[in-house]
Amino acid sequence: MTADGASVAYDPFVPGNGDHRGQGRHKYDPGAYGRGIAEDYDWLYRSIVDTEAAVDRLIALAGGGPVLEMGIGTGRLALPMHRRGLEVAGIEGSTEMVEVLRRKPGGEQVKVVVGDFADTRVPGDFSLVVLALHTIFGLPTPERQICCFANAARHLGRGGRFVVEARVVHASDFVDGQAVQSRFSGEDHVELQVQRFDPVSQRMRVSNIHLADGRPVRMNSFSNQYTTPRELDLMARMAGLLLAARWSDWEGGAFTGSSRRHVSVYEAMPDP
Repeated sequence: MTADGASVAYDPFVPGNGDHRGQGRHKYDPGAYGRGIAEDYDWLYRSIVDTEAAVDRLIALAGGGPVLEMGIGTGRLALPMHRRGLEVAGIEGSTEMVEVLRRKPGGEQVKVVVGDFADTRVPGDFSLVVLALHTIFGLPTPERQICCFANAARHLGRGGRFVVEARVVHASDFVDGQAVQSRFSGEDHVELQVQRFDPVSQRMRVSNIHLADGRPVRMNSFSNQYTTPRELDLMARMAGLLLAARWSDWEGGAFTGSSRRHVSVYEAMPDP
């Protein structure tokens, strides 16, 4: 999984790019983000503070059953779950990210299918499907996000759950559609995120600038399709899923109007 849910090779500000098949200059490439950042990913995002809380919550939601992670990346969540006894599989757009995962202890034992998680199928039924760290926004159109919810629903066994973690955009974050924010940081490094947001299309162009002692400046850029929590709930309903719980973090904090992200749990609609 990525820390940004990013797709580098899709430019939403080019006329004609409203369709995921690439009627404009660029087609969506689900492997582009990982291709450019895989070898540095773990080092750049080592300051994500709530990985342990996320793993604890996901294990509880899985109830001992198998887990499928969409956008499994280098295994930040999948490998700890595997070490604690769960069967874990993944979908990942980038072969480069999968190669990094495979080099880690236990990585060879996690089944990964390379493809677009909006429609790639992994054999079997799962107790839990998870899509973390804003990765839903990496899909280039609302239509592809709708497909993703349908794909998650197809993978769920009876009583299964689909968990989505994503940021919440606030208009106050932006001045004339632009914002600069400090994100993951430590004593010797910081990531600055430069954002340009179109409130009509809800498309966002992002550049992450990584500054660290003794290292050259590292920058990666990509585009996201932002979707509000309520819009995600409608996509879930279209896939036969209902919102069962929503928190502001993995520890179960209350979700309010000032929350900056959400962890949303969806379950299958009851039989009529």
